[in-house]
Amino acid sequence: MIDRATLVDYCNALLDSAAFQDYCPNGLQVEGRASISLLVTGVTASQALLDAAVAADADMLLVHHGYFWKGEPAVITGIKQRRLKTLLSNELNLLAYHLPLDVHATLGNNAQLAQLMGWSISGGLEPDNPRSVGLYGELARSMSGSELAADLARVLQREPLHIAGSDRPIKRVAWCTGAAQGYIDKAIALGADAFVTGEISEPTVHAARENGIHFFSAGHHATERYGVRALGEHLASHFGIEHRFIDMDNPV
Repeated sequence: MIDRATLVDYCNALLDSAAFQDYCPNGLQVEGRASISLLVTGVTASQALLDAAVAADADMLLVHHGYFWKGEPAVITGIKQRRLKTLLSNELNLLAYHLPLDVHATLGNNAQLAQLMGWSISGGLEPDNPRSVGLYGELARSMSGSELAADLARVLQREPLHIAGSDRPIKRVAWCTGAAQGYIDKAIALGADAFVTGEISEPTVHAARENGIHFFSAGHHATERYGVRALGEHLASHFGIEHRFIDMDNPV
């Protein structure tokens, strides 16, 4: 068992959360029990994940996608009311890290994706930004677009959408988990043969085809399972608490 404040302070320091200008608050979003013995992690604090955490008798839920996003309505109605009621009535803490969990050099979503896929990391997708969200690097061997698509499907357990902007083999790859399709121009500027992210928009297809780059939409949820799970495992080891990762299906 660990004191909530100790765990939160440790996470804030580990992820350097105060250094980020983000779209939501990072850290403790909803306060619950003061002591933590069971930590549940998941990608998004949906009602289904809240219910699963309550059923497990968790003390804290740690997610990548929490609440209170910039521009959302401030009123507590509808699904927001039901979600907050579930947290508060069960004294379940909600801890959330967005960009800090994308960027972390070892536990972050992008670093974890590279580790899973066996990609080496050469640097940031934004070379002049020390907190670059995306990364670029090299595949262990050159492969075709269809081979990389099959590799992504095998590892992420989700069939990616592949836009074959070129028929050249892939060696240098750039990636950014989640909804980073707009970063394709950064990948092109780095001379990448392929760009991998979670989602796709209509203009992305034209950008890939007209710039001769392979593009892979591998799933927002599928590419962002791994940072929060790695963080949960780290916290369990560091503090000697129990951890369970709960994966709620999301096809996007």
